[in-house]
Amino acid sequence: MQTKAVRLYHASDIRVESFELPPIRDNEVLIRVVTDTICNSTYKAVKQGSAHKRVPPDIETNPVIIGHEMCGEILEVGESLQERWKIGDRIVIQPALKLESGYDPGYSYPYIGGNSVYAIVPEIVLERDCMVAYGGDGYFQGSLVESLGCLLRGFKGFYHTDYTNYIRTDGAKRGGKLAILGGAGPMGLGAIELALGYAGVSEIVVTDISKERLAYAASKCTVENAASRGAKLIYLDTSELENAAETLRELSDGGFDDVFVMAPVASLFSLAEEICREDGCVNFFAGPPIKNLAGSLNLYRVHYDGIHVVGTAGSIPADTVETIRLIEEKAINPGVLVSHILGLGAVPEALFAMEKPNGAKKVCYNELDIPLVALKDFAKLGQNDPLYAALDEIVTRNEGLWCTEAEEYLLANAPKIAEAKHI
Repeated sequence: MQTKAVRLYHASDIRVESFELPPIRDNEVLIRVVTDTICNSTYKAVKQGSAHKRVPPDIETNPVIIGHEMCGEILEVGESLQERWKIGDRIVIQPALKLESGYDPGYSYPYIGGNSVYAIVPEIVLERDCMVAYGGDGYFQGSLVESLGCLLRGFKGFYHTDYTNYIRTDGAKRGGKLAILGGAGPMGLGAIELALGYAGVSEIVVTDISKERLAYAASKCTVENAASRGAKLIYLDTSELENAAETLRELSDGGFDDVFVMAPVASLFSLAEEICREDGCVNFFAGPPIKNLAGSLNLYRVHYDGIHVVGTAGSIPADTVETIRLIEEKAINPGVLVSHILGLGAVPEALFAMEKPNGAKKVCYNELDIPLVALKDFAKLGQNDPLYAALDEIVTRNEGLWCTEAEEYLLANAPKIAEAKHI
């Protein structure tokens, strides 16, 4: 059958094109990929091409489909898999296969990736339990499972020690205080939501050096919503502070139990150590773009105050399952991460625009023929287009957040590409 996808041929060479998928084998599954969210990791892979560790060397002749934050439904099941999977099942793909080759869906394969109308799930993904059943309301929420799963792994990476008996407890300290440094971007928003709906902290302080980004974050994850869920939420612009560490220690009444570092900046890492209380844990979550990024720690505090550091990257299938459960139980709202929607044809524009970050997560609806549109522009566009007028009304009712009702209206009323004729 024919599909349409965004394929990578060389560094910075991606093409939106139609091509034939082969028939599925007995140990494969055909899926309709409804949504994919644009990730900075995809941008890195596109810019680097085969120099990227997950991208094969032969993409010039065997292009790969990009996009790894995918959610969809099963259209056809191979004969050997029919006892486990059924047509119509909704699924999420966990892209981190942990192969020695480093190859993963969305980076490495010709017939599976998030930016495709239809895709074939290969045997290796199924063998590793990396296709996971999904029962959430909206497809976009399923696409955000990958990002949120990485953050969930980050929260699990924190640990603390009772120095009276040296018993270690994994996870962020419940009822404790959390700082999210450089946290006004999409992953910071996700961390706030998980801090409230999963980790159970009592105080969250989010820092950034951009008033604009902080204002945007505060409009999505509001102080009032956090208070209603039992936590104090503070946004802090550190760009003009003479002593950011002193201010942060004052806000936390002496220091934080856990600190996320959301930007790969050495000075933020040092700041994280300064604002930890005894037994404080720092997660250097941001992925450095270079291999020799050095940071400093006060080794006196490491020894006498028990300050410690972890770094987490990616997630595992168990994290995917748990994140899905949190979404299904409505403990967290992935809608706080969404700033834009787009169709498949607008993926190149959205990806290359990531050179200068704008907004938060961008949700691609693969079967739709729509441009890249910010949620904040719905009202203006709605003056001439009833589609966006209706979406603006729905999103406004939902406290400015993208939601399942908006998605369902979009899928039912937006123009579709030719390859989106459902089989």
